[in-house]
Amino acid sequence: MAEKPHLNLAIIGHVDHGKSTLVGRILLDTGQFPAHIVEKYKEEAKAKGKESFALAWIFDNLKEERERGVTIDVAHKKFYTDKYYFTIIDAPGHRDFVKNMITGTSQADAAILVVAAPEGVMAQTKEHMFLARTLGVKQMIIAINKMDATKPPYDKNRYEEVKEEVYKLAKSVGYKDDQLQFVPVSAFVGDNCTKDKGKLDWWDGPTLLQAVDNFEVPEKPIDLPLRWPIQDVYSIKGVGTVPVGKVETGVIKPGMKLIFKPSTKPGGVIGEVKTIEMHHEQIDQAIPGDNVGVNVRGIAKNDIRRGDVAGPVDNPPTVAKSFRAQIMVLNHPSVITKGYTPVFHCYTAQVACRFEEIEKKLDPRTGAVKEENPDFIKTGDAAIVKIVPTRPMVIEPAKKIPQLGRFAIRDMGQTVAAGICLDVEEA
Repeated sequence: MAEKPHLNLAIIGHVDHGKSTLVGRILLDTGQFPAHIVEKYKEEAKAKGKESFALAWIFDNLKEERERGVTIDVAHKKFYTDKYYFTIIDAPGHRDFVKNMITGTSQADAAILVVAAPEGVMAQTKEHMFLARTLGVKQMIIAINKMDATKPPYDKNRYEEVKEEVYKLAKSVGYKDDQLQFVPVSAFVGDNCTKDKGKLDWWDGPTLLQAVDNFEVPEKPIDLPLRWPIQDVYSIKGVGTVPVGKVETGVIKPGMKLIFKPSTKPGGVIGEVKTIEMHHEQIDQAIPGDNVGVNVRGIAKNDIRRGDVAGPVDNPPTVAKSFRAQIMVLNHPSVITKGYTPVFHCYTAQVACRFEEIEKKLDPRTGAVKEENPDFIKTGDAAIVKIVPTRPMVIEPAKKIPQLGRFAIRDMGQTVAAGICLDVEEA
């Protein structure tokens, strides 16, 4: 049986709006969990007087998480629909999924934004919406959850109110109508999630599972110039130097001349592609999404390292002396000022970078300029900043090559901000 087309799906939204329960429900109803495990969790949850957590527990099978009722780990889970095969990137309403979304295998192709009907739009709803937009998520389902808990239950009017509220927010950050779908659900009860509408009898649209099949698989960016970030470099006896990594854009073919930048030598190093391997088999070309090892002639193992990027000699990767970026501060304990030097995670590179200037503070709900040259920015702020890497790194303007224009900023063991590169001053 041919593998179905694959999509990475981020589940985002305010803490406690039911993300884990929704994910648990999807996985349960698509048969990803044996029934006896579910029963066991239900018994345990009941015994602790936390019945409503049973589904979420399916997802959070770490003991510590059960006790706290909070999602910590980013669990990678898969499910299948009639049309697609999905990998879920679950966003703990907290902060680390940003890094996984930008640096793992998981550039999200689509998102489900979970908004609880009783509460409506909350602070993190706004942040996650802005973030999804900033990070290039082009299609989104807004799941208006906890419809069983509106007053009166399953209230159509409340659904319409929340829908309008979220719609305004989505438009303000730049989403277009055809990129959005709205679906009422009760993840806890199971109404309109996968099979039937349950008590949402007034709803004539799709279930959540039907709605995810309306997503489209993004085109593979083969017509962009080749950008192949390196994950590891091996030296294999009798073969030679074999860099390994996932092709982000463009195509690699045998015979091509590649330049690796920044590399350990000024100006980069050049080598020729002899053979390409994926899953231990030789292939005749590598396209975006392929994780490959390439035998490159003319390059020694210590010429290149993780975080270097290979591209065509006539269109090499851009090494930045400095770059301008739009960022969103997600979680910083104090304030960010000029001179702050955290670590930027971008594709496979991890480079300490200095905030050279804070040019503008933006309203994260609309993107409008709030303040020119502010002294500092803090959690919840969006900003345009000038950044100087402390050592050479490749970064591309997100408009040209989005896959190499997004980054997460980490410090003190957490994701403090995320953003995209607007333009680059080349080294």
